[in-house]
Amino acid sequence: MMRRPVVVAVVVLIVVAMVLAAGAVAITGLLADDGGGPDRPDQPVRTTPAADATVAPEPGLEPFYSQSLEWSECEAFWCSQVRVPLDYADPGGETIDLAVLMVPARDPEARIASLVVNPGGPGAPGTSYAAQAALAFRAPLLDRFDVVGFDPRGTGSSAPVDCLTDEQLDDYLAGDPDPDTAEEQQEFVAWSVELGRGCAERSGDLAAHVSTVEAARDLDVLRAVLGESTLTYFGASYGTKLGATYADLFPDRVGRLVLDGAVDPALPARELSLGQAEGFETALRAYVGDCVESDDDCFLGDSVDEGVGRIREFLDSVDDEPLETGGERDLAVGNAFYGIVAPLYNRDYWFLLSQALQRGLDGDGSMLLELSDLYSSRGPGGYLDNSSEAIYAINCLDDPWSIPAAEVPAQYADFERASPTFGRVFAWGLTGCEGIEVEAAEEPPVIDAPGTDPILVIGTTRDPATPMAWAEALADQLESGVLVRRDGDGHTGYNMGNACVDDAVESYLVDGGVPEDGLSC
Repeated sequence: MMRRPVVVAVVVLIVVAMVLAAGAVAITGLLADDGGGPDRPDQPVRTTPAADATVAPEPGLEPFYSQSLEWSECEAFWCSQVRVPLDYADPGGETIDLAVLMVPARDPEARIASLVVNPGGPGAPGTSYAAQAALAFRAPLLDRFDVVGFDPRGTGSSAPVDCLTDEQLDDYLAGDPDPDTAEEQQEFVAWSVELGRGCAERSGDLAAHVSTVEAARDLDVLRAVLGESTLTYFGASYGTKLGATYADLFPDRVGRLVLDGAVDPALPARELSLGQAEGFETALRAYVGDCVESDDDCFLGDSVDEGVGRIREFLDSVDDEPLETGGERDLAVGNAFYGIVAPLYNRDYWFLLSQALQRGLDGDGSMLLELSDLYSSRGPGGYLDNSSEAIYAINCLDDPWSIPAAEVPAQYADFERASPTFGRVFAWGLTGCEGIEVEAAEEPPVIDAPGTDPILVIGTTRDPATPMAWAEALADQLESGVLVRRDGDGHTGYNMGNACVDDAVESYLVDGGVPEDGLSC
């Protein structure tokens, strides 16, 4: 997921595509239902824990590693909670509970292990990701693994951070992400300050304890209470940073890890933002190019440059005058921006972008607003989770670097070179952590994960959110990294219609088959 003031960090997740799929039913009525959740057994399959599964890395953590999960029914699934220390430096102090959801293996007799999954963000609830396992994963994994999702600390139902009221969040997301007047710039900076102040005041001590390092430590507690001696894991987008951090902290506990849509954790914030600016420009031009090539009368124009220019002009016009939607909220320029970038995550949903843009160009902003709301997890009655706040809290705790607003214009040339359409949005994102008021309890590690078994790293050539170069870099940084390249559009590589990638992932997770490093699909 992308956030407005801090577009620097690792954005988006495979869950966006799944949410769009669900939302597209309401918007267009064209996408079929997946048939509901799996059949639920009387109880989750209980296997005898591995002998060394619950051995704690430090004596003070033993009560957390030895706790038992109590499962209860939750719709078509099984849910539980895992208790972890708020501060790992003080394991005898305050604790928090992490929400966990399991989708049991469809073939219990052939079950291999628990597959812990994370969709990214940061800030997206992992329980929602696991609940959508039938959409996110294919039969070879669904049959053989219990798919287990957890809401990382500070997100979803795991002690969620709170930074803004719903009304404030509406205004924040609607604001111009490319402020072009003194008044808009002042408002933009004010939101950065308000976010930092709000997180500290509304969330208290929790605001300083939602870092990726702490989430990785939680992940090892979850592994232990699931009874697994090593972690089997599938992380998408920011979930690759979480998985790589885990591998570095707990190399002896690494089993089979898939890091899909990989982030380069060694890149400074500015370079991350430049990479994403270029990635979204590439995705936008691919979308317009598809319209031009497949339609003799593309509504955006006769060339890619003309079509991209018309989208830019449309955003400028919405900035000047928001569009009516037929509801209480108009389409403001911030919502229009998110409504446009959201479908770029998955080529299958480009048709939604075309429909929304056509309506917008005709003066109806309703569909773009709905896409924007799906992107920010907003329902008709308010926000369904805190992902738009958690992404700020986690990213700025991991890396609080920012620049003052007065220095942003000096960044324009580099960012507009990377993205003529969105460059200034990403340049202004460099100010996003200016207001943070807390410090992380632990510095992030320099990731190399020495001594682990092979770790699968996947990148996609035209991924808008996590460029291919990031996957190449992460695979190089991990001592045992194995790179798989997917040539295609959209965010992440697995279950995106590429049989070569799917076979590589499933063979690796199910049978332990390691593909050739640099496999090109």
